[in-house]
Amino acid sequence: MIKYKLICNDCEITFDSWFASSKEFEKLKRKKLLNCHNCNSLKIDKSLMAPTLMNKNKSQKNNSEFVKYQNIKKTIKDYQKFIKDNFKYVGENFAYEARSIHYEKRKNSKGIYGNASKKDLIELKEEGIETQMIPWVEDKEN
Repeated sequence: MIKYKLICNDCEITFDSWFASSKEFEKLKRKKLLNCHNCNSLKIDKSLMAPTLMNKNKSQKNNSEFVKYQNIKKTIKDYQKFIKDNFKYVGENFAYEARSIHYEKRKNSKGIYGNASKKDLIELKEEGIETQMIPWVEDKEN
């Protein structure tokens, strides 16, 4: 996990956000999935910041930050395990499967999770189909 200080180029607000890796940040930016929570602009960039290194031998402050980081990572992994155990993975077919469940009224259908573009999510919302985006951490260690 990596934490970046981000800046909106439109309203100039700064905010922090966590990413699975630096590659994940670049991927989300390229797919236009990063937006400002203040003005909804897609013009988001990383701002300059000093890196925080997690070292067990550092001061108590760094130790508490390390504990917070570990707790966040554990919580995300617990959510992921719950989702994997209780929902059906549909991969890139998420929008199609969500529409099938919604319009065909398959009540006994298992919940689903997968990948969808921002455009697909907007269209699903306009159709009255509720979806949620959650952070996803790869199983490998960063």
